[in-house]
Amino acid sequence: MFGFVFSLVFLLSAYGVASASTITVQEALYTSNGSDVTVEGYIVGVPVSIDTVEQSNFTSNYALAVADDAYETQVDEMIFVKLDSEYRSEYGLQNNPGLMGTKIRVNGTRDDYFAHQGIEYVTSISKVSSNGGGEDDGGTYTGSYYRGAEGLSGYALKQSLHDIIDDHTELSYSNVWEALRHTDEDPSNPNNVLLLYSGKSYSKYDNGGYVDDWNREHVWAKSHGDFGTSMGAGTDIHHLRPTDVTVNSARGNLDFDEGGSAFYEAPGTYYDGDSWEPRDAVKGDVARMIFYMAVRYEGDQGELDLEIADYIGTSGPYLGKLSVLKQWHAQDPVDDFERNRNEVIFNDYQGNRNPFIDHPEYVEQIW
Repeated sequence: MFGFVFSLVFLLSAYGVASASTITVQEALYTSNGSDVTVEGYIVGVPVSIDTVEQSNFTSNYALAVADDAYETQVDEMIFVKLDSEYRSEYGLQNNPGLMGTKIRVNGTRDDYFAHQGIEYVTSISKVSSNGGGEDDGGTYTGSYYRGAEGLSGYALKQSLHDIIDDHTELSYSNVWEALRHTDEDPSNPNNVLLLYSGKSYSKYDNGGYVDDWNREHVWAKSHGDFGTSMGAGTDIHHLRPTDVTVNSARGNLDFDEGGSAFYEAPGTYYDGDSWEPRDAVKGDVARMIFYMAVRYEGDQGELDLEIADYIGTSGPYLGKLSVLKQWHAQDPVDDFERNRNEVIFNDYQGNRNPFIDHPEYVEQIW
């Protein structure tokens, strides 16, 4: 009996008869045209041709690209949703760029759009909460956390994001040790942390100041603003990472740029007298930490005003090099380790988030 029912469901689906169940984007991509579908996925951009999807600087409200992964960049993994006029004001990304990464449920008819797998004749669109409900629950990433930044760009966006992430719990420098044991835990070995520049998996408790220990690296070098290890910029774990003591010492307060000699203790890392180039796997991580610091610390309430310069050899509250950091941000997209780290910091320690992990498109919209 079970086999008969399964075969019947398969046949009905294959010939375009509506199914009551919600399907993923991947399933929708292989559903035949003419089928009525209910699809859940994340908004990842605006399709403008068969193989081009805008993921920042949106130019229209006429369609959405939707994927199973909120950070998808491969067009083949997306389905295009045509937005008729009644949905454009609420869901069009040109008007609502903050919807990037929001999970939605779409009811419509499977039909190619821009000669690519798509959904047309949409009958409803709704936001999906993280707990599986229908409407957005006002959560952190897809809900109200970034609502004040919606539709903004340039200085206005930077200021809005600063206001959003500004107030948070500040740790003591001694408490940073335990926080990093949690935020940077090796997913493959809960007894270890992953070291930023070398990529080594190291015992959580082999920390300190000896050569074979790991210590607390200020990715925004603390001398660039002279904030030391004071609460605030000096203990903000959004830019503090475990690193080998000797690697931390070699990086010192160098700006970030490409080139130089290979650094033997951290494979894939290069340095010279005025710059440091981390391995490819963490180039984007480094960039997004620097972008966070430049937005979080804006000079109000007696704090430093940290700024990113587009040159190396910086001094004072400046760090470079902006054009290279933007390149690294695009080259090394956000990964699961970064997303998890952002969640742990938000939920367990500081109560604020790194906007450039949640919304990578903000980089181009500001800088």
